[in-house]
Amino acid sequence: MQLTPKTALPLVSSFFAAGLLSACVTLGSDPNNPSPTSGGDTSQTANAMADKAMYKPVEYANAKKKGPAIVVIPGEVKSNNASFTQKFGPNNIADYAELELGKANFKVLERADMGPLLNEFQLAYTMGDPKSARKVLQKGKFKTTKWVMKFDILKAEPVAQAQQGFDGQAAGQLIAIGAGSRGGAAAGVAVGSVKVEESTGIWIVGMRYKIINANTTEQVATGYAEEKMELGAKSTSVLGVSSGASGGLTLDSLVQRLVQKTVYEIDLKNK
Repeated sequence: MQLTPKTALPLVSSFFAAGLLSACVTLGSDPNNPSPTSGGDTSQTANAMADKAMYKPVEYANAKKKGPAIVVIPGEVKSNNASFTQKFGPNNIADYAELELGKANFKVLERADMGPLLNEFQLAYTMGDPKSARKVLQKGKFKTTKWVMKFDILKAEPVAQAQQGFDGQAAGQLIAIGAGSRGGAAAGVAVGSVKVEESTGIWIVGMRYKIINANTTEQVATGYAEEKMELGAKSTSVLGVSSGASGGLTLDSLVQRLVQKTVYEIDLKNK
């Protein structure tokens, strides 16, 4: 559509009206929810993004079949990415693994129940020392343990970043100069106020699991899985009225889904 003085003013008015409507907030519209934006556009957008990051249970194929007694020991986080290593340590991942293995109907001996033997137990399997491992297994709750499992993060890095945007300032000035009238100037102001910015980042995180024979410290099975995470942000501004959104799957959710993916494979192939 070609902007003329006759079409410019209605266009400006429609932009302004739409902006006012989107900016309106009804305070106290929901007495059961203290949020003043509940039910509004920003609330719906934010909730839709949050839903993507919520915990989603997995139906394990052999969950009805009882698995052997196992112990999960903290693995290794081999990524050098500071954003990841500051947020996650081996104990966090082992906690997720205990939760999912329990749901898959494995008999999980929690690390909290190991007491002072935890360090001795972990060292025996990390060093592959069967003699020390057998000594630990002769004590208390460890006698029934068949497998030792560990989950390692081998990769955690942002691999791609893309940005694009539009700034209408230059186009608005050209319209105003070309029109040479009040309507043209108004159209130039409207177009010049338009600003759109969009950016997207992609992470890839890879996890390896190992199943170790509790008596011999020999590796029984191993596997590897990767997941991709997209983080995005978009903002728009027209005539001083702005809107924006950012979000995506969180690192916490990504790691938990990797654990679910590997536990699903363990339940399917190794139980």
